[in-house]
Amino acid sequence: AAHWKYKERVNGGKGADSAINGDGDMAWLAHITDWQADTADPNEFLDSLRFEIGAKEVYVFTPQGKVIGLPAGATPVDFAYAVHTEVGHRTMGSKVNGRLVPLESTLNSGDVVEIFTSKNPDAGPSQGWLNFVKSPRARNKIKQWFTKERRDEAIEQGKDAIARAMRKQNLPLQKLMNQDSFNEVAAQMRYEDISALYAAVGEGHVSTQSVLEKVLATLHTEAETEDAEIPFPTKGRSKQLRNSDSGVLVRGAPDILVKLAKCCTPVPGDPIVGFVTRGAGVSVHQADCHNVASLLNEPERMVDVEWAPSSSSIFLVQIQVEALDRAGLLSDVTRVLSESHVNILSASVSTSSDRLALSRFVFEMGDTTHLDAVLNAVRRIDAVYDVYRVSAG
Repeated sequence: AAHWKYKERVNGGKGADSAINGDGDMAWLAHITDWQADTADPNEFLDSLRFEIGAKEVYVFTPQGKVIGLPAGATPVDFAYAVHTEVGHRTMGSKVNGRLVPLESTLNSGDVVEIFTSKNPDAGPSQGWLNFVKSPRARNKIKQWFTKERRDEAIEQGKDAIARAMRKQNLPLQKLMNQDSFNEVAAQMRYEDISALYAAVGEGHVSTQSVLEKVLATLHTEAETEDAEIPFPTKGRSKQLRNSDSGVLVRGAPDILVKLAKCCTPVPGDPIVGFVTRGAGVSVHQADCHNVASLLNEPERMVDVEWAPSSSSIFLVQIQVEALDRAGLLSDVTRVLSESHVNILSASVSTSSDRLALSRFVFEMGDTTHLDAVLNAVRRIDAVYDVYRVSAG
């Protein structure tokens, strides 16, 4: 930017007008830099930049006589956000040329604008303002405010949901909530911090049951390694913790820890076999899993297992989507999966030279009888010609 400004001054001369224009251009560049910092989405930033470059401006005054440039058609709300973000958030009324006007009124060059702000510390913008504001800054700031508000609400809802579930299962609320295990589980589930985990629960992306099962599994691992005792309710605990989460029972050993193998992600209805691992309970695989052949080399460690899913069981499902590549395909598939109330854990996409898009999704779901409905919903997406569960490998 400094090199560009120097070139402009050399080409434009050394007079006062040139210096003024150069300073104005640098101010405009600073304005663009502020936008880029405020806008996380690159596409949204580019749209804002195109709008600014092509837009005509109006020039209005503050009551103190300061000139503020705004896009043509701007309103008192755009003016308020141009003054300061907090002024914009707390705006409750406006005067233009000494007269009270609605916030959606259009400003003209030469208008003197005065903003009335609320003294309520909880005051915030109205979502309806997005229907009439013209400046990218105002639009971005309003969107950011509502995103933060929704996140704060989701965090509180997530905390409450987890606390209710813990009380319902007679778990030691204070003991668990003060443990570092929640931070560890958040990291395991690839959330930035515990607040992000709470928000995911509050927004329905993750079930409270799956979070509690992971927390309890973490604490039990710590208890075994440190030979420490953590006060959990004993009545019915083993069955609930070790079987209801996996949905599988081991014949002759109902209290043993059971884990579903991630290599083949079995779900109720699949033929399954059990293999006794060293220190991690019984690993359950699909009968036709490619790893079973090697496990059969130790037949003494094979055990009989059977499905026994409960309302709290959570299963991993892998599906593959085959479609003709087009813009918005991935967005449409993830939207349909989210609307089907499954928790997407990972997604990978590859596109061949003949524009064939292969997408693989891994997600959690409780009732696997609902899986056919999910697959049918994905099949109805434009350009999708096949979708199926990846049952092994």
